[in-house]
Amino acid sequence: MPTETETTRSRMPRLRKPQATDGAEIWKLVKECKPLDENSMYCNLVQAEHFRDTCVVAERDGEILGWISGHMIPEKDELFVWQVAVSPRARGLGLGKKMLKHLIDRNECADANHLKTTITEDNDASWGLFRSFARDIGGDLTDEPHFHEEHHFDGHHDTEHMVTISLPEVISLNRAA
Repeated sequence: MPTETETTRSRMPRLRKPQATDGAEIWKLVKECKPLDENSMYCNLVQAEHFRDTCVVAERDGEILGWISGHMIPEKDELFVWQVAVSPRARGLGLGKKMLKHLIDRNECADANHLKTTITEDNDASWGLFRSFARDIGGDLTDEPHFHEEHHFDGHHDTEHMVTISLPEVISLNRAA
């Protein structure tokens, strides 16, 4: 018989668009999800309000356990995912992948033919998530160095690789159905 803690951990959080009032809790979540870069609380508040259609919050019992920030790249049919955060209390549920799938299925992302994100070479968890996601949707994943440690970050941050995942036509057909 599962314990109360195991039952609570195994329940899938509800996925929804964020609200501006989620900003502070999103900021706290990102801080606990190393090695994610910490932005200001104000940044997370603005993301939750201005980019809510291309961001996802995972909530269970009033607690935010997952977050994806993203936006459609201006003048391109590409969705850029800035951050994916999953609380240690929700790990092992496949929540990151579920949030990504939820996001690409939204009408606001219907024109996206690629998903893009940047990942540092040593972030094994992010590489694993996006490779698994690409396999699951039947998309091709490519990457190349994009924001360079010396040229863009003045030596203060590791090089970020631009990861591009093709979003198959099947996904577009699922949206229409």
